[in-house]
Amino acid sequence: MEVALTRQEASDAVGEGGWRLLLGTLRTSVSVGSLAMATEVATTAVTACGDDADRHLHIDLRPRKVVLTLQSSDHAAVTSGDIELAHRISAAVHERGLRTEPDIGTGAPRSVQLLEIAIDALDIAAIRPFWRAVLGYTDEAGADGPHDPLVDPLGQGPAVWFQQMELARPQRNRIHVDVSAPHDEAPRRIEAALAAGGRLVSTAHAPAFWVLADPEGNEACVSTWQGRDG
Repeated sequence: MEVALTRQEASDAVGEGGWRLLLGTLRTSVSVGSLAMATEVATTAVTACGDDADRHLHIDLRPRKVVLTLQSSDHAAVTSGDIELAHRISAAVHERGLRTEPDIGTGAPRSVQLLEIAIDALDIAAIRPFWRAVLGYTDEAGADGPHDPLVDPLGQGPAVWFQQMELARPQRNRIHVDVSAPHDEAPRRIEAALAAGGRLVSTAHAPAFWVLADPEGNEACVSTWQGRDG
């Protein structure tokens, strides 16, 4: 039976195999010499996972690197099943003469990692629907409350979570989010964000980008390729 593991259990179980625990996932990388080789590594990983691949494995292929991520989609956490799959993948990759490794101390530009975006808010429940709509994100499995984080349903973008503020900041925020959307998706995304409590700040540069804000003034730009060719 597949069971969710504690962070310590998950980390201890796979550390020597080159996997690292990051934000409720297991992640590793495999260095390759070409995109064709990356595709072969991906096929090796999928084959090692068998019927469990679709519910556990995410793969990012690049000409020099394959990044493999494991997480149970049913539990939104690392489970005993993910540990077994990690060991199977590492063994299969090793048979090809390659290694699963976290790129720590190898001279790689950076180690494996994941990115989160934190948004400070006085009223998290009021701004969360805006960010869910403007990013095209969804609730994490089993976490759909008014204060819970948001995740990319395709697993490509960083997770967004919300931190409770006690006092408002009257000055302008020093960071905002740019959402690059297909030109024929942008109007729907903007409409959804406005319906979710956002407001339209500026259309001065549309259709290159529209500036929107959540109910507390945190800004997001919905941008497209249009209007940028001079």
